[in-house]
Amino acid sequence: MKRTQPLGRTIALAFALSAAALSMPAQGASPQTMKAQAAAGVEAQAKQIQVMVDQVFSFAEPGFQEIRTSEYLAKILEDNGFTVTRGVAGIPTAFTATWGESGPMIALGSDIDDLLGVSQMPGVPTVKPIVAGAPGHGEGHNSGMPMMIAAALAAKKVMQDNGIKGRLMLWPGVAEELLATKAFYVRAGMFKDVDACIFGHVNTGFGTAYGDLGLNGMVSVEYEFSGKTAHSAAMPWEGRSALDAVEYMDVAWNFRREHLPLTQRSHDVITNGGGQPNVVPDKASVWYYFRDKDFAAVRSLYETGTSVAEAAAQATGTSVKRTILGYAAPNFGNKPMAEAAYANIKAVGMPQWSAADQAFAKAVQVNNGLKVQPLATSITPLSKPETRGAGGGLGGSDDIGDVMWSVPTITINYPANVPNIIFHHATAAMAMATPIAHKGTVAGAKAVAMTVIDLMTDPKLLASAKTYFRDVQLKTQKYDPVLAPDDQPAIHRNERIMNELRPEMEKYYYDPARYGSYLEQLGVRYGD
Repeated sequence: MKRTQPLGRTIALAFALSAAALSMPAQGASPQTMKAQAAAGVEAQAKQIQVMVDQVFSFAEPGFQEIRTSEYLAKILEDNGFTVTRGVAGIPTAFTATWGESGPMIALGSDIDDLLGVSQMPGVPTVKPIVAGAPGHGEGHNSGMPMMIAAALAAKKVMQDNGIKGRLMLWPGVAEELLATKAFYVRAGMFKDVDACIFGHVNTGFGTAYGDLGLNGMVSVEYEFSGKTAHSAAMPWEGRSALDAVEYMDVAWNFRREHLPLTQRSHDVITNGGGQPNVVPDKASVWYYFRDKDFAAVRSLYETGTSVAEAAAQATGTSVKRTILGYAAPNFGNKPMAEAAYANIKAVGMPQWSAADQAFAKAVQVNNGLKVQPLATSITPLSKPETRGAGGGLGGSDDIGDVMWSVPTITINYPANVPNIIFHHATAAMAMATPIAHKGTVAGAKAVAMTVIDLMTDPKLLASAKTYFRDVQLKTQKYDPVLAPDDQPAIHRNERIMNELRPEMEKYYYDPARYGSYLEQLGVRYGD
């Protein structure tokens, strides 16, 4: 399918026309007036938000292979006056997009990768891949950067109209599902000039949080064992099995679990088990995630795992090397920023769901054996340490934590998915190119844009955020990743599978020049 003109240019023009149609506030307008203008600026982009959300959904690119996604989003920002630097931190699909010359720098980020094997037709409430075996947005990461772009363009317009000094930096989370890049971003100095960061993540509710968020720190590490081949039947004594070492490590680790802290979580997959049974494997590897509640515990767990790997190598007459594939710090939200964002979330409120939206949500739940619960009509209460309890290290991980320990940061969760779906599963992709995702992304962008205006116009808020970061967050822990200087991003991950699948997936890329929505292009009748 051919486009009649470059999509980035089309969207840039549409943004410009939408902004021109808005009434400009007078110089010196009140912050509340400016925030209302920012929200109106997002609403004017509702069509463009739908296009971006649908387009990224259709690209369906996993970690480190977000080639089309990254270029598409970067081009939109470039066409709208941002200076784009590609390939930051040595990661080809990572970029920064900056605007402004002086004043506070506020960073806006969200993830862009998807998951292997969860290709799913949007708007269909049963499991139905677009391309069998292909990756898909079973987490909803297709909506986050469109949300941040819309928020940034709305805030930028208000700042220009009112002569507000300030800078914006947009950045995508690459390979978040591998927890594989944000520690490298921090190490490369991406946030050294940033005053505060707002991160966005898809959710079924609309809210934010501060303090220890209860998400584990984590290190992702692959152990590769090397041995010696031999005929498995005729001369096995001449061989040294790398697979024996992998299996020995797994058994030893499982015995060790009984004597580890209750807060730890560890799990693994064998990534290479050898070639064929009659050849003693000289290469085998196993990939572990080690998780725990704080920096010291994660480091200790990782060091224990490495010692077990070395013992397995010694026991089997093999050698072992380790490669860190990713790292994620524990998450800690900034209180002053969260309180300001929450006030804006309350002002925006939940989207107005249609009968078709509610019917589709119920169909997803009923058809997949999930608890039936309607789309929420009220926002989520502000999550505080005293109401949710101290983080116990029992949850998953998110590498936004690395940014959170570098600059004052919050995560805004926006309501773009169906309650009780299974994340990292096809059910989490079913709504992500439907009006549910579009409306939730618009709501989230309004809250982000309004919070940007708060940070740009209220020096006391920014100062309080920095004070909380310094005097509360850093009081008991300091950022302590396990990355060594020679550890590098695993940028070739998922390359082979995308080389195989991309030609078939390209047939289903969204063409907004011909179709009003991705559902229309796919022939899906929403709400039937």
